[in-house]
Amino acid sequence: MNQQVTSPPATAPAKPAGPGRPKDPGKRAAILDAAKRMFVSHGFERVSMDQIAAEAGVSKLTVYSHFGDKDRLFAEAVRAHCEQGMPTSLFVGEPGAPLRERLTVIGSAFFSMIMTPEAIAGHRVLCSPQVATSAMPAMFWEAGPQRVQQAFAELLQRRVASGDLEIDDCARAASQFFTLLKGEPHAQAVFGYCCSGKADSPAQHVASVVDLFLRAYATRG
Repeated sequence: MNQQVTSPPATAPAKPAGPGRPKDPGKRAAILDAAKRMFVSHGFERVSMDQIAAEAGVSKLTVYSHFGDKDRLFAEAVRAHCEQGMPTSLFVGEPGAPLRERLTVIGSAFFSMIMTPEAIAGHRVLCSPQVATSAMPAMFWEAGPQRVQQAFAELLQRRVASGDLEIDDCARAASQFFTLLKGEPHAQAVFGYCCSGKADSPAQHVASVVDLFLRAYATRG
């Protein structure tokens, strides 16, 4: 009697290895918050990744997994600070909104952001000799000021197209606007100098910058 040979059941093809475990956004936010607090309190050089991990309540391996190194963590803390103070939605203005009003809203948000203790401390970190000669200034610029200026330059370009402004170089005009907003008040804050004389309020300072900007670039007539 012939025996029927049965083949073993075919095994399913192995699935390709999937990506690594998705990173926890809650831990990322906790690390950024801890980094911002410690950089402000102790300065960049005196803070270690171990200390940031302990402050955030995570392992050092988790910190490195999310950010790679301390320089990149600092840059991401800057990005988070800028995105919180000046979200992208701030530059998506309604076409019919009055130009002066739109510039005032943006100027007020920018001035409030750069005058926070976190921003002042970050500026001082970047001016330190150890950091000034590293790659961090470029990382900081791309993470913060460059993003803000590009978004504002695009807004200005839309206003040029609608006939509200006459600007040949919107990128340059954007840089001028934010440089004027920083002005003397930001320099005094960085130096830790409190002017004893009469100083404009933040609202007055922003209004004067907006007025000067419009006198330079608003469409005549």
